[in-house]
Amino acid sequence: MPKAHFLSQRSMEVFTDVGVAPAILARSTPPENCKGFGWYTGLAGGGPADGHGRRLAFAEAYGAGYTDPDYIAASPCGMANLPQIRLEPILKSYAEQSPAAVVRFNHELVDLKQDAAGVTSTVLDRASGETYRVRSSYLLGADGGRTVGNMVGIKLGGVTKLKKMVMVHVSADLSNYFGDSEVGVRWVFNPEHPEHLHFAIVMVAVGPEHWGHKSEEWNVCMAFAPDELEPTDVDVVKWMREALGLPDFNPTIHHKADWWMDTVLAEEFRAGRVFLLGDAAHRHPPTGALGLNSAIQDAYNLCWKIAAVLAGRAGDGLLDTYHTERRAVAKTNIETSVGAVGSLEDMPSALGVSPHKSAEENWAALRLFWEELPGTTERRQAFSQYLGRRTVEYRPHNVEFGYTYDSAAIVSDGTAARAPLDAIRLHEPNTRPGHSLPHAWVLRAGERIALRSLVFGGYFALIAGEEGHAWVRAAEKLSAEREIPLRAARVGVDDGDLVDIRLAWLRNRKITSGGAVLVRPDGYIGFRSTDRVDDPYATLSSVFNQILAKSFAQDVFQERRKSLSANEFKNEEETNARR
Repeated sequence: MPKAHFLSQRSMEVFTDVGVAPAILARSTPPENCKGFGWYTGLAGGGPADGHGRRLAFAEAYGAGYTDPDYIAASPCGMANLPQIRLEPILKSYAEQSPAAVVRFNHELVDLKQDAAGVTSTVLDRASGETYRVRSSYLLGADGGRTVGNMVGIKLGGVTKLKKMVMVHVSADLSNYFGDSEVGVRWVFNPEHPEHLHFAIVMVAVGPEHWGHKSEEWNVCMAFAPDELEPTDVDVVKWMREALGLPDFNPTIHHKADWWMDTVLAEEFRAGRVFLLGDAAHRHPPTGALGLNSAIQDAYNLCWKIAAVLAGRAGDGLLDTYHTERRAVAKTNIETSVGAVGSLEDMPSALGVSPHKSAEENWAALRLFWEELPGTTERRQAFSQYLGRRTVEYRPHNVEFGYTYDSAAIVSDGTAARAPLDAIRLHEPNTRPGHSLPHAWVLRAGERIALRSLVFGGYFALIAGEEGHAWVRAAEKLSAEREIPLRAARVGVDDGDLVDIRLAWLRNRKITSGGAVLVRPDGYIGFRSTDRVDDPYATLSSVFNQILAKSFAQDVFQERRKSLSANEFKNEEETNARR
């Protein structure tokens, strides 16, 4: 199915980091064809001819094609719109370019065993019937919750059967009925069939060559009553014909999927050397487009940590922070998605239509949207207020982009968390530890780069004020000593290694010219010093000890012990004790 199509700004930052964003954007919906959602009357058939195909309302969604000022200020990347069935081949091709990658389909994990040093997996080749074993340091379960979680005893909890849905992937030419190219998702209400007005029909343009109203393919979503039998292809075509008002509508059906909206959250995201990611750890309703994007962020959060542990730079405790950080975010995402589902029930009443009214009564209610009649202002205002409430789905910017982390891999600076103006819809940039690095365009030797790009490639970033020379020197010394991938720079307007050309960093940095922030490889601020300190080297050394869950002093001690004989080491210890 062409599902999971909205790719958030945060996800596009990840894809930019790994280098696959250009290929995604080349296939994605052009921004001008994906600015928001539209609401329409039936396209034809019965009722007043002047009402057919009327656009009743429009609401911007997910940054309005990267024109919303808040979205532009938040990230160098706009969101993208590409169904998972077209995204995954791009990711597969990209992965296979690496000589270290092996991608195998039609293989099944049938057993796994953990020990102190790693995981042994037994894999079935379903084509040959043969099994083989794979030895790994860690195992990442991204299997949708089918196998891995059960094997390691992780329990899932949640609410099932929120709403019964049917999605149909079809090819159809609707360009003669829709005339607006900027709409990506369309809700169609047909008063001629009041029995369908409890939900209407949702049509998502999925290209692949043309977009907006000229899309060749559509993902059509319908809600069925819980006690209805599983609909056949004949049933869904009949529903589409009635909802659109096109009795001769005969689309090519590529695939049909019946499913229940539900919520699932794993009690643990880690069991020893096994981790759960994406749908294996959490499942959400599609409202808010948080499912696939959450999965991408799970991987981005976990993989830099595993890389640090495998390289010997970090201790095992760093891996525990994956559960701590990502489960809290998943819980919020689920609550937001479920809340948005609940408000769907108010849509027909906000339009003034009802399954319990006649076709004439429903047409009369909708006519208020395009004619000046008694009650017009009140009806339009009621739906405007409804759209305001629906921004929890169409504009969950703080949930999809502004989420924060609180774990041992974040060094608190003692400041209190600021109460958000709107916890779901409004992202407020902040450099308090646990927040994502605020976006800023900066100049380096005449080249404009995004400040966030300092962490691309798995790097930490030390960002100091104009007078933060000591911070930079300390960071560079620690990087060399501990073999930590780290970039360090002073950022300022009148002075600095990177020039804050738009003053965007100055506006949000909340540090003095002598302060500094340390950014983790996933773009999250792990430490902040609002001003200069007496010993930046000692401060940063302690910070890295906490974030990486490994003491550098202990490493040096162990290496020194290995290099000396027992007597030499004993003599050195006694000398140090006397000192």
